[in-house]
Amino acid sequence: MGINLEAFFEHTRNTDLEQFHPELRQALQQHYEQKSHGRSGEWDAALNAMPQLDNANYNFKDNSICISKPNTLELNHSAYTQQLKAFMPWRKGPWSLLGVGIETEWHSDWKWQRIAPHISSLEGRRVLDIGTGNGYFLYRMLGAGASLALGIDPTRIFLYQFHSVQRLLPANGAHLLPLRSEHLPAFGSFDTVFCLGVLYHRRSPIDHIQELMSYLRPGGELVLETLVVPGDIDTILVPPERYAKMANVWFLPSTKALENMLRKLGLRDVRTVDINQTTTEEQRATEWMTFHSLADFLDPNDHNFSAEGHPAPLRATLVATKP
Repeated sequence: MGINLEAFFEHTRNTDLEQFHPELRQALQQHYEQKSHGRSGEWDAALNAMPQLDNANYNFKDNSICISKPNTLELNHSAYTQQLKAFMPWRKGPWSLLGVGIETEWHSDWKWQRIAPHISSLEGRRVLDIGTGNGYFLYRMLGAGASLALGIDPTRIFLYQFHSVQRLLPANGAHLLPLRSEHLPAFGSFDTVFCLGVLYHRRSPIDHIQELMSYLRPGGELVLETLVVPGDIDTILVPPERYAKMANVWFLPSTKALENMLRKLGLRDVRTVDINQTTTEEQRATEWMTFHSLADFLDPNDHNFSAEGHPAPLRATLVATKP
């Protein structure tokens, strides 16, 4: 049995989002269902062998998304750990699932702590998270009061991670559709759109920002986090080859240049609310993500520079309002 994506369509039936169901179903058929992955059988087996609960205690407000084991559940801790490890690498977190702590590559909780104080209240809001990964931020959004937290990410392993968590929870407002942003309709109805760590991967940043705007209702809020470089309103780095050993980095502006771009596209109340240089404590290899991580992408003699000699990863969060 594969992953069932019907929960989103059930949740949004009889809402204004229902008008987009046919377009979303067509996109899922074309970009997900008709495309196979060589490990899908292995992942399906691991997922189907996992516990499925509706009575666990959970907390979406703490830094680690914690779902506690009910006293009535008999669990082989070692076997469950190996089932979760079938979905490695775990990049966003941390998580505590039925007593198994998952130390992810990213301290995503640190990013959330930097962002949350600067955005509008999520209480009762419908939220869209582009490039959500395994959905860690979706649960933090629900913990902050969001009524719907829809994540978009095409990476299949992240979808399995998300559903390994959803199996432990009652029906809730978090959903993940395995699509890219360009596969989405222009909803025009989300209260908040998050785009964290995606913009620099897009060949056309202006087109991508316009996509993000098309998902928002008038007066909705865009929360944009991306790599930036030091400089003035005219500073933009287009790496000639790789950046921090990543081949798919196209566009690194200064914060002032990015603010200028957002204003030119018509966004209002544009402001940079946080700038933070990524450390090897925040992004690192762990037992749950054993591949190369940030320390391998920096100049070994000076962590203020990437391996190629560019400025080291500096992340800024900008917030703006759609008119």
